[in-house]
Formats: sequence, C-alpha cells, structure tokens
Amino acid sequence: MMKTHASALLALTGIAAALCLSTACNRDQKKVIAVIPKGRAHLFWQSVHAGAAKAAQENNVNIVWNGPTAETDYNDQLKIVDAMINRQVDAIALAPIDKKVMVSVVDRAASQHIPVVIFDSPVDSDKFISQVATDNYAAGRLAADRMGLILNGKGKICMVMVQPGAASTMAREQGFEDELKKKFPAIEIVDRRYGEADFAKSLQISENMLTAHPDLAGMFASNESSTVGAARALKGRTGSTVKLVGFDSGPSLEAGLRDGLIDSLVVQNPFKMGYESVEAAVKALKGEQVTKINNLAPRLVLREDLDKPDVKEQLNPDLKKYLKD
Repeated sequence: MMKTHASALLALTGIAAALCLSTACNRDQKKVIAVIPKGRAHLFWQSVHAGAAKAAQENNVNIVWNGPTAETDYNDQLKIVDAMINRQVDAIALAPIDKKVMVSVVDRAASQHIPVVIFDSPVDSDKFISQVATDNYAAGRLAADRMGLILNGKGKICMVMVQPGAASTMAREQGFEDELKKKFPAIEIVDRRYGEADFAKSLQISENMLTAHPDLAGMFASNESSTVGAARALKGRTGSTVKLVGFDSGPSLEAGLRDGLIDSLVVQNPFKMGYESVEAAVKALKGEQVTKINNLAPRLVLREDLDKPDVKEQLNPDLKKYLKD
C-alpha cells in the first residue's frame, strides 16, 4: 500500500510539474515584449531601440527587436508581426508602415489578448491599448511657421515628402501645408515629391526639383532620409540661397545645421518614444491604467541651440549604454 501511495504521489507531482511548465507557472520567467519599428537603418530607429531597452531593463522584461530592412516593406512587417503573435509574446509595440495594411495584424493580436502599443505612426484600428507618437500635425505647423519667418512670408518652395500611407509623415506634411495656407498665403508650394524613405531617392528628387525650379526660395523635408537627401542636393549647388527646414536629426544633419546648410530641424524624441512604448506595455501586462493617446511634443532646433545640454541629450542619447553590439 505504501508503494502504491508513493507511486501515486510521484505521479501527481509529475502531472503538477507538467502543468506548471505548460501554463503560466513561469513566475521566474521574464515577460517578452516584441518591439517592431518601421525600419532599422536610420538613427531614429536605433534611438527608439535604446529607449525601449532602457525601459526593459528597469522593468525586468525582455524585448525582441525586429523590423524590416526597408521602411516601405509592409509585407515584411506583416510577417514579423504574425511571427510574434504565433510565438505568443506577452505584448507588442508596433510602428505601422501603413495605417491601413497593418490593421489586420493589430486586430489579430488583440483578439488573442496580446496588448498592442502603437508608436510613431497611427493605425486605422482602435484595438490598441496605447499610442505613443510625436504630435506630427503640430510638428508640421512648427516647420511652416519657421519657413514663413525666414522667407518673410513669400516665395516659392518645394516639399521632399516620404511615402504615401505613412500616417506620421503624412500628418507632418498636412500640418505644414495647412499652416502655410492659413498664415502665409504668399508662399507657394510649386512641387512636392516622394523620396520613399530612401536617402538616394530623396537626393535624386531634390536635385530634380531644384533643377526644375531655379527660383526656389525654400525646401521642407519631412523625415530623416528626406532631409539628408535635400541637404546633399543643396551642398552640391555652390552659392545656393535656398532655405531648408528639415525633420529629425543625426550626425550629418547636425553638421549641416551647424554649417548653415540647413536652417532648422524639427526634432522628435525617439529615445523617449521607445521608452514610453515599453512602459505602456508593462503597465498593461500588470493590469494598470494606460494612457490611450500619448502625444510627445516636437521641438524646433536652430544652429544656436546645438550646444545646449538638454538639446544635446535629446539629439544624441547614449546608444552604446543600452544597445549591445
């Protein structure tokens, strides 16, 4: 009888252990949050990654960072999100490449009770628990106000745009146009073209617009790649007086601003964006209240601002501290 009793106890213990392994007896296991950017090449996304890593360290969770090579490749981003859902990660933070295309995976994740945080750019779904993004429409208005000031309210300009369907940059571009129409009707937008989030293509279309409109007074570029392309095009034209108001930051853009090639930059805080996105996911996993729409304020940076400590910290976060090689 004792042997039978002992065998029964062992069997029960084995069943309990199996159940513990197959369910949520993983109290010592860290939660896993997938962080999926639009791309990986630009400094902007590296800064988002660093901010997400900092929040993960502070909250004792793991992040899985993966995004498409190209910021236009929404098919690859769809596959990455699907893979994370199938892997049954605890939460997902996603920067949608296209506001319509990504609806299906956002809704699918939500239906499987995986909290989704949207960052950088909105999506045409309400199945997310939080959205962390720059107030992009306000950022576009900020750029327009600067353009109006430096052109004394008149002149011809062009826009180096990013790509159709990218809600964040579309909002910037719309804010820019609306503010010009409202406050500076004598400034005429004579050309606008898409650089498709690519440095080389942004350079090409900038050169083409400068050639097509030799009387341009200004250019507005609405993200990092478009600003880099526009700046390179202007650098190749000795004696150009075209005023460039750009967007985002990076070593080459800061150098262009310091040298006077770029008049000003409207900047975001990608490090904070990554940090706040993971923070929101952690709060949701703990059952805490999460802010549904978390708008981060844009900032206009001029040449004389570059050496201010708070500006330096925002533009150049310590990536090596949080990102492993």
